[in-house]
Amino acid sequence: MKKEEFLKKLKIELKISKNSEHTIKNYIKANSDLIEFCKKQPEQINEQNVKEYIAENLSDKSSSTIILFLSAIKYAYSSILRRDITAGIKRPKREKKLPEVLTKDEVRKLISSCNNKKSKLMISLLYAAGLRVSELINLKINNLNFGEKIGQIKQAKGRKDRIFNIPSFIFSDLKKQIKKQKEKKQEYLFTGSKGKLTARNIQKIVKRAAKKAGINKDVHCHTLRHSFATHLLEDGIDIRKIQELLGHSNLSTTQIYTHISREELKKIKSPLDTLMDQRTEKNE
Repeated sequence: MKKEEFLKKLKIELKISKNSEHTIKNYIKANSDLIEFCKKQPEQINEQNVKEYIAENLSDKSSSTIILFLSAIKYAYSSILRRDITAGIKRPKREKKLPEVLTKDEVRKLISSCNNKKSKLMISLLYAAGLRVSELINLKINNLNFGEKIGQIKQAKGRKDRIFNIPSFIFSDLKKQIKKQKEKKQEYLFTGSKGKLTARNIQKIVKRAAKKAGINKDVHCHTLRHSFATHLLEDGIDIRKIQELLGHSNLSTTQIYTHISREELKKIKSPLDTLMDQRTEKNE
């Protein structure tokens, strides 16, 4: 079977399984790269070839990157050739990295640094609703209900629908944006000169805003989602409610934010201070 036929069949399988465009793109690229590296027909590639590819191309990458690559190869070969050439390859342990989070003051600076109204509105909404960048791109005008002050995310990650609250702060700006889009006969809330926006478009906007605001952190669109969750936790919102707002299937995914809430950690009094306070009270 030629490479092109194999990749075409893989794309069909991925679409039937209702995988996202992002997953389809990553899985096809991983398999294409492996076939190019091996210089073999897909059915001739074996476990040793996969190991050699990882050693040559992914040894300096994160555990998550290697795990994703192996998942892509396993899916393709199990679905199309009915065998798993990754079965004997040990998966690396995922690194337990804490996500980058902005302080509330940094979020204010980030939003204020935008002179472009549409860019400012997009950044505000990413943070205000804890949206994934793909969710912002696919948000349609009819997904917003100003009467109930809520918006709807349709078929988000994990094919789940969920709602988000529309903050009063951006009410009027959102209505103006909707009016502009309707005049252009657009169904999406945000579009560009060439039509639908891409994740890269928005990532660039966020990066530029962070640089202009003087924020010395690696800021991405997802940083705003992490900050949204962390700030809610710091404000005393129940973690299960945050789980629903984020659209997490498992509470364990949301619980990472209990480890990064700096404000909550600052409130914890050192046991030394407690001991010394007790000693002072006794002496008095």
